[in-house]
Amino acid sequence: MSLSGKIAVVTGGSRGIGRAICQRLAALGATVIVNYVSNPAAAEETVKSIQNAGGKAESIQFNVATPEEIETAFKKILDAHGRVDILVNNAGITRDTLLMKMKDEQWDEVLNTNLKGVFLCTKAVSRGMMKQRWGRIINITSVIGFAGNAGQANYAAAKAGIVGFTKSVAKELASRGITVNGVAPGYIVTDMTRNLSEEITNTIKGEIPMGVLGEAEDIAGAVAYLASDDARYVTGQFIHVNGGMFM
Repeated sequence: MSLSGKIAVVTGGSRGIGRAICQRLAALGATVIVNYVSNPAAAEETVKSIQNAGGKAESIQFNVATPEEIETAFKKILDAHGRVDILVNNAGITRDTLLMKMKDEQWDEVLNTNLKGVFLCTKAVSRGMMKQRWGRIINITSVIGFAGNAGQANYAAAKAGIVGFTKSVAKELASRGITVNGVAPGYIVTDMTRNLSEEITNTIKGEIPMGVLGEAEDIAGAVAYLASDDARYVTGQFIHVNGGMFM
């Protein structure tokens, strides 16, 4: 697989799964634009890791939940590079609590970032992709969007919303050579899962047929495939990367 000459934007690319995706796309030859919101040091660390490996990358700050910031950021990207070929909607947050305790702000914040952000960024790149008659849009959802999870009604709703959004946009853009797909991670080793207690981690492993948590690189591999020409005839689909937790 080669992504040589392609321009890729990865939201939430400064660490964890996003960082692994950035590194994999860059290793395949893409110039990667690493989005971050509040941690420029982490974004720069991702950029440096790519550059030190011989790849091309730069960082850009914007909040995917803020339309004005997205408009400004993508104008800057287009002015500098002339196009966006690949968009990976990876940015996401959690505000976990039981439904009866969930505040309106906790619902809105998660939906605005995790779902509305996907809509806004996809809309920002779609016109250019249509003109060039080529594009790859890859949305990161979650096993929780398919299976649900107590204490994550807001997160599950947003991630499930991405599923319907992806299929609808895939149908709208298919005739222009643009594919729109998703990757649904299970439990992956990230900063968030590292903070779980050993008891909770073991409980989660007990629900996974393969018996282990996944690595961020496992998600990056699925994204790389969907971004490549190997997946030119795949659209409106989801790759579940969860060790068999959800089938």
